[in-house]
Amino acid sequence: MKIGGMTRRRFLFSALGCAPLLACADARWLEPEWVKVRHQKSTSGATICRLVHITDIHHKGDTAYLESVVRKINALSPDAVCFTGDIVEQRVYLPEALSILAKIQSPIVGVPGNHDYWSGSDFHEIGHAFYKRGGAWLLNEQFPIAGGKILLTGATCMEGRPKTAPPAAGVNNIMLMHYPIMADRLSPHRYDLLLAGHSHGGQVRIPFYGAIMVPYWVGRYQMGMFQTAAGPLYVNPGLGYLVARVRFCCRPEITVFDI
Repeated sequence: MKIGGMTRRRFLFSALGCAPLLACADARWLEPEWVKVRHQKSTSGATICRLVHITDIHHKGDTAYLESVVRKINALSPDAVCFTGDIVEQRVYLPEALSILAKIQSPIVGVPGNHDYWSGSDFHEIGHAFYKRGGAWLLNEQFPIAGGKILLTGATCMEGRPKTAPPAAGVNNIMLMHYPIMADRLSPHRYDLLLAGHSHGGQVRIPFYGAIMVPYWVGRYQMGMFQTAAGPLYVNPGLGYLVARVRFCCRPEITVFDI
């Protein structure tokens, strides 16, 4: 059988030969800024709050991209935005990143990631920027939202075990942390929801296999929802990239939780 003058066998070999090129093009030029909005329903009752979870921005001066992310967030009309670390890798980009994030029309509540420490970023500057948006920069602290019905607990990431106050009774307790592996170090505490980043989902994932490689302190929690002894854990694959501007089968993500 011939297809457009080619035999079927030659057509198939040609298609297979093009597959690596198409995959490389996808990984380099399409997926790194092809943001996915993923919706998660975390309760079966009436919604009391809409949270948006973002993480691992790693802003490097790509203002148009970050501004497009902010527009997507605003279109979702969240009650609050939860950020789980790594605004920048170099402190020179911090003022620009914060000025763009200031356009988010909802309170931002966040915790630091390892690169926020390593870059020498000014935590007072970050905290002031988040406070002006009605939010907070949590360093082993707690912050109520939704009229006190939800308590956000935010952990730093420079200890082996989070040094935070325990969950409170009678409210929805949500833990914000950077390293997913910390979910295994929260015993005996249990939360209604844990949010983490850091993994980037591996950035490059092989179908039916998973990430080729993930950073330290990720463990089995590469990406998505997991059940842990401390409560359900969601690991967001992040918005930015680390080392190389490459993503494959691992789009950047904005996650929406209707609680």
